[in-house]
Amino acid sequence: MDAPRRSRHLGVAVGIVAGYLLDRVVGDPRRAHPVAGIGLAAARLEHVLYRDSRSAGTLFAATCVGTATIVGLGLRRLSPSDGVAVAVTGAVTWSALGGTSLTGIGEAIATALDDGDIAAARSWIPSLCGRDPESLDDAGIVRAALESIAENTSDATVAPLFWVGVAGIPGLLAYRTANTLDAMVGYRNDRYRRFGWAAARLDDLANIIPARLTGLLVMVLGGEPSRARRAWRRDAGRHPSPNAGVVEASFAGALGVTLGGRTVYPHGVEERPRLGAGQPPTADDLRAAVVLSRRVQTAAAIGAAVMSALLSRRNAR
Repeated sequence: MDAPRRSRHLGVAVGIVAGYLLDRVVGDPRRAHPVAGIGLAAARLEHVLYRDSRSAGTLFAATCVGTATIVGLGLRRLSPSDGVAVAVTGAVTWSALGGTSLTGIGEAIATALDDGDIAAARSWIPSLCGRDPESLDDAGIVRAALESIAENTSDATVAPLFWVGVAGIPGLLAYRTANTLDAMVGYRNDRYRRFGWAAARLDDLANIIPARLTGLLVMVLGGEPSRARRAWRRDAGRHPSPNAGVVEASFAGALGVTLGGRTVYPHGVEERPRLGAGQPPTADDLRAAVVLSRRVQTAAAIGAAVMSALLSRRNAR
């Protein structure tokens, strides 16, 4: 491989770290967020393609993810040098990550609950998950926030970093699009049970490895590896999601709390399985989850950069 191309690939590794640091320092882009743009474009395409069938949903998901991959390939071709690759990869990685916003909301909820301001705590819940905030008391708010932090540590940080590490910008944009589609149409309600099937399955597939990497990092960095491992092995399979169960059970074990129980969504009520073997989480446990999430995010960023550098070195040979 020639020197400029090798330099470009090494620039991707540096760009991953730069994008992660931007997310930690700045947070989400305040205007023209690319993920919001993905959602808007997908919503317009859904209006055109929607039919109550799996085939229509498969065409919808394939078109969206395929388009994102093509855009990613185009951006990669426009990065011929080390400096440009750092800038482009850094910008795209930053826009795809949501770890700082995630943990910031967790801290805000914990502070509101400590201040006795349950209305303020409830107001943050729609930013984390799709549950009905008015149905939640203090304990329900903490559980909803902690479960969302656990799941989105994987979905919003580890998974994007994994995919940019192994497949560069095309892999990152394809993953972020699949994850966005799942959040839009991956529901088991009357409208999306069939149409959203392909998007939900694609998101499950894309998160198989990242979710388990997140579980491993939680075990290593959470301070209670045996307890986290035990909760993962015993409880993860009970969860309706093959991936969320892994990360939520690992967090529950590492923090020594119990998650799961009655969960109210706009489309209905679900009785989620119990994960972990401790007491129900408190605001202090929510803060501990924020700290643990940040550790996992940092480790994932370092790992993704190293992975990208090693792959570029192998390709150079």
